[in-house]
Amino acid sequence: MWPPQLSALKERLKVTDSRDDVVLARDLAAAVAYVQRELSGDFDFSGDDDDLPAPDADVHEGTVRYAMRLHSRTRSPDGLVIDGGELGSARVPTVDADIERLLGVGRFRRPMV
Repeated sequence: MWPPQLSALKERLKVTDSRDDVVLARDLAAAVAYVQRELSGDFDFSGDDDDLPAPDADVHEGTVRYAMRLHSRTRSPDGLVIDGGELGSARVPTVDADIERLLGVGRFRRPMV
């Protein structure tokens, strides 16, 4: 079902309350807009085009994971997630090959003709 619902994002983040729903909905909307823009012409996002396939499970999962990435970056605008343990802090990478592979974007984009 397109687009992914807020409940799917909250489930992946293990969020059970509603106090961050506005922020999570904003992150999910941004992820959906990005995916629709990047994959325009590859999938039927509106449900009106019989010539294109509906977004598949990979596109759905990639969109939710991208929303998760956006959410984690809002908690750390400078791109750092503080671990506080012996490992110190870790940088949130700006590119995630798993998400790009699921969505078929970036270096995993099919050749355009």
